[in-house]
Order: sequence, then structure tokens, then C-alpha cells
Amino acid sequence: MSLSETVSKIDHLSEEERECIELCNEAAEVCEWCADACADEGESMARCLRLCRDVADIASLHARFMARDSSYSPELAEINAGVAEECAEECDQHDADHCQVCADVLRECAESCRNLMA
Repeated sequence: MSLSETVSKIDHLSEEERECIELCNEAAEVCEWCADACADEGESMARCLRLCRDVADIASLHARFMARDSSYSPELAEINAGVAEECAEECDQHDADHCQVCADVLRECAESCRNLMA
């Protein structure tokens, strides 16, 4: 079963929340990939690597909190959006394909989290 099929079975979630969970999980995955690739590129990518690791952890935590209808989810949405935006800005500074893909996904994730907060 795919992630979207699994998430669609969680009945307390709105469509907006389902989309956010999927984007948070995608952000976590792409950040892990980007961080790993940055590790091979040396010290100049250290900030990118660290931010990607932060996003991966926060985004996956936020997805889990939404899935279990935690009352702390709104606070995590705000933190996740902020870290994702900061990481996207950092990734934008690098020409590497993994950084560009990461930045695009992170912008979508941040926007989804911000929409939940509105």
C-alpha cells in the first residue's frame, strides 16, 4: 500500500492535512538524500547538510503528530515551515541537482504547513 493510500484511510484528517502529511514525508526523504549528497561535497556544504537533517527530523515528526491528531501539531507546523523555508533558501545557493530538487519540495511543504496554520 502506498503512503497516500494509507493516509487516505485516516478518517480524522482533512484533505489539506493529508496533503501536508505526504509533503512532510516527501520533504524528509528528499532532505535525507540531499544531506547525504552534501556530505560527499565537503565543508562548503556543511550548513546545507545540517539544515536538511533538521528538516528531515522535524517534517517526519510533524507528519506523525498530524496522523495521531496531536494537539501539538500546529506548533510543529509553524516550526516545520520555518525550517523548510530556511533550508530551501540555503539549497537555492547551490547548483547541485539534489539541492535544487530539495528546495522545490521544501517550498511546497512549507506552503502546505502555512496553509494549515491559516
